[in-house]
Amino acid sequence: MDDEAVIGWDLGGAHAKAALVDGAGRLRHVVQMACPLWQGLDRLDAAMEAVLMQVGHGVRRHAVTMTGELADLFPDRSAGVRALAEASARRLRGSEVRIYAGPMGFRQVEEVMVYSRQIASANWLASATVVARHCGEGVLVDVGSTTTDIIPFQDCEPCHKGYTDFERLHCDELVYTGVVRTPVHAVAERVPYEGEWRPLLAERFAVMADVYRLTGDLPEGVDMAQTCDGADKGMEASARRLARMLGRDFAPRDLELWRELARFLGHEQLIRLQRAVARVLSCGLVAADMPIVGAGAGRFLVRQLARCLHRPYVDFADLVTGADELREWAAVCAPAVAVAQLFHETQA
Repeated sequence: MDDEAVIGWDLGGAHAKAALVDGAGRLRHVVQMACPLWQGLDRLDAAMEAVLMQVGHGVRRHAVTMTGELADLFPDRSAGVRALAEASARRLRGSEVRIYAGPMGFRQVEEVMVYSRQIASANWLASATVVARHCGEGVLVDVGSTTTDIIPFQDCEPCHKGYTDFERLHCDELVYTGVVRTPVHAVAERVPYEGEWRPLLAERFAVMADVYRLTGDLPEGVDMAQTCDGADKGMEASARRLARMLGRDFAPRDLELWRELARFLGHEQLIRLQRAVARVLSCGLVAADMPIVGAGAGRFLVRQLARCLHRPYVDFADLVTGADELREWAAVCAPAVAVAQLFHETQA
């Protein structure tokens, strides 16, 4: 294994993502594993081991960023940061492990309690920093399975207003909506059905992965979560779960009706994101002809956003050096790729 190779890790509450960058800065591997952290730290250990089985145990340099400290497994964010950093160091023992702390750079595991505020949920900044260096000016929109990050950048640097989740939620740079795990009733309170506006049940009977399977937009392989009812992820099963949100039963003859409803829900989510991006753009930091850069499992929504806002679209995949099939997944796992590249640059 290349002595200068780096694995970048993005440890989330539902997924562990990893990217291998070689000594020349070229992407060699990228992978996402299911990691339901709320079920216990052993899930992280298993996910990291599964990644290493694919990528290789011989890599000795690792850069870690995280959002999993928000899992309700931990009493608070600082405890989560410490637990994830220490768990990573145990799994990667014998290797050089550094934790990404945003503006404070890469820190040793022993320092995480000093920099826990900068470490917690800073993965978006790694992605924005790499994108800004490539594109100079624009807005990065990373639509993931659970959340969306909206980060303006100018003069090759991110120019965000908020840093913590609390601050970023306040200024719409973080929107808690995604294309896989978001419950349908968090996107709309009522929907058009049989010529009337019908309320949705406040139950987690269906999620947006069901919606985007019905519209045909959900990229293959990005949904690693169990379905709400434990059934399969086929078209009819997805429609059955969506019908349950209205207190109705699914009949195969009505599939097109539920697909039409799914298109409405997708449009509602797009409108919410468009409003958030418009608010960020209204600060006047990004010129009208500058692009929107798309990342995440929901890049198909970012492309639509760019069209709606009459701006050029740039895909994160096009900013990565590597094989085509790797670059597509690199866009889904952008923070893991970014943190690997940033750590590689600090060691160059």
